[in-house]
Amino acid sequence: MTNLAFVLVLGISFSAVNCFILSADTNRKVTAVLRVANGGQYGYWTRPHFCPNGTFASGYSMKIEPQQTFGDDTSLNGIRLTCSDETGHSTNNVFDPNPGTISSEEGPFGSYGKVETCKQWFNNTDYLTRFALQVEAPQGGGDDTAANFVKFECQPITGVDSQVNVTELVASPGAGYWGKWGEWSEPCPVNSAICGLMTKIETVQGDGDDTALNDVVFYCCSKDGRGNNGNGGGIVG
Repeated sequence: MTNLAFVLVLGISFSAVNCFILSADTNRKVTAVLRVANGGQYGYWTRPHFCPNGTFASGYSMKIEPQQTFGDDTSLNGIRLTCSDETGHSTNNVFDPNPGTISSEEGPFGSYGKVETCKQWFNNTDYLTRFALQVEAPQGGGDDTAANFVKFECQPITGVDSQVNVTELVASPGAGYWGKWGEWSEPCPVNSAICGLMTKIETVQGDGDDTALNDVVFYCCSKDGRGNNGNGGGIVG
């Protein structure tokens, strides 16, 4: 397959060799894509979503289905990012039911919990800069849940090149019902922070075993503003 080979999926053009997303959804300057090695194996990658220009992810919440005891468990169904500017102010759209937030596709089970936010002070804020995922391995004939929980590290956007002023951000109770934590992703490069996400979701299986959210990647964007990574999209691989 040549470098010119492209396929169109969900309105996004993917280069099979260079692995660029060519998306009209954003003109953010994407500096890196954060991924982990322990994501679940079921489902499909959905469309990426990005914070508005000038904002970055300063917090998050999770959509989790409570333990079903005798029913089919799915655990983590969705991840929502809070977007804010460098003064800590979020975007505010009165027509948005969840103003100042973004999420990718999600499973239908459970509900969103409390928003966890990086350290903020007067006219300043820390941002999400890397993540780790708790995932249950395939259970064979048992009940699969795949991804169960996500946690992040926060850091000032100008200090991402070192481990200075790094704080861990994890929602209570600190872990999901099943599975093990994988290794931390790489951090965002210097002068950038998490600005978007894309989820891997298994569709509802009917009488089969549902797992909902299986994996996620997060995009880092430059503090310098707009850029042009392949017609405004970001790197996916």
